[in-house]
Amino acid sequence: MQQATDFLEESRALHALVAPLGAERLKTVTQFKDWTIEDVIGHLHMFNHGALLTLRDRAAFDAFMVPIAEALQQGRSLRQVQYDWLGDTTGLRLAASWREGFEELADAYSKADPKARLAWAGPDMSARSCISARQMETWAHGQEVFDVLGEERVDTDRIRNIAHLGVTTFGWTFVNRGKPVPDPAPFVSLTAPSGEIWEWNEPQEDNCVTGPATGFCQVVTQTRNVADTQIEAVGPVAKYWMQNAQCFAGAVETPPAPGARFRMN
Repeated sequence: MQQATDFLEESRALHALVAPLGAERLKTVTQFKDWTIEDVIGHLHMFNHGALLTLRDRAAFDAFMVPIAEALQQGRSLRQVQYDWLGDTTGLRLAASWREGFEELADAYSKADPKARLAWAGPDMSARSCISARQMETWAHGQEVFDVLGEERVDTDRIRNIAHLGVTTFGWTFVNRGKPVPDPAPFVSLTAPSGEIWEWNEPQEDNCVTGPATGFCQVVTQTRNVADTQIEAVGPVAKYWMQNAQCFAGAVETPPAPGARFRMN
């Protein structure tokens, strides 16, 4: 499955960035909710493990996910739940475990039936969608790591998976906010890192989103405010979507304010 390869390459790119860091640098606080780089790695590692369990053993997945959901409902933060699960796996040991885990996960999904239905926190999804979501999470959370370290990420066309996820969750942005889903969905035309043009939905000059694929992915994953990208939205529906886009599951999240997320010097 190509998406498993894309996930692996995304994970390796982030690992290459953090591998030279010592334990103290891993405690650097990012621009994302005061999470440290170590928090980001722990978050990715925990849910990569969940993605492996749902592929291999539904009962084990339920035993993993149900306590997490219950703890969150009781008011505990995701980081608190994460710390409990990780135990004494921290620092450089955590970074090594994360790498071992994402290599195993990619290998497992490379052999999986892309159409197999898998459980997750929300509705069931296909194996292809599940590993694409893991790539999205890795890329999105990787953004705050690149930013805080002052590094500019060089994207490749593997982010098409993330852009596609962003387009297909158009309706979710409205449903999650208790609003009716507009019809038709905006036309989306993005310029890939390679220069190729990617398009979705029917062409509409008065209802469209255009610009660089990287910027679009940053908007739908809420790692940048649309005002800080080169994305152009035409029409009220397209503008509302880009101002509130959320391609990931869970409660409504507010995108970062303009200028709040940026590459640090």
